Amino acid sequence: MPNTIKLHITSDPKFLRVLRAAIGQVCSLAGLPRRQSSMVVLAVDEACSNVIKHAYKGKSGQPIIIICSILPTKLEITILDHGEPADAKMIKSRRLDDIRPGGLGIHLIKSVMDEVCYINGTEAGNRLILCKNLPERK
Repeated sequence: MPNTIKLHITSDPKFLRVLRAAIGQVCSLAGLPRRQSSMVVLAVDEACSNVIKHAYKGKSGQPIIIICSILPTKLEITILDHGEPADAKMIKSRRLDDIRPGGLGIHLIKSVMDEVCYINGTEAGNRLILCKNLPERK
């Protein structure tokens, strides 16, 4: 049975501060090194920022649920929302040589996490599953 932590926040950017602290602690409990933990925190923050900006169109007070499961070989973080579903074919980062603000969140998420899976349009809402492999325990 995995160790699971479930967080409920609303779509207000000020609550991302709490989320970042919680994800950092979860990464520590999972045994991730500090640098990897910081990168996972950044990826989850970016994913939730995208939910607020794109799925909820900036509307505050909407639910975001984050489920963190520490499994024997990986940390699995699931982000659930009930906002506008994204077109999975359109979710891509821009070219890195296209220098301008924004648009690199998807690149960051995919480069930090070992698995990224997006499921949308279900009656349960939108689901983003982020997995990070854990270091071998001795």
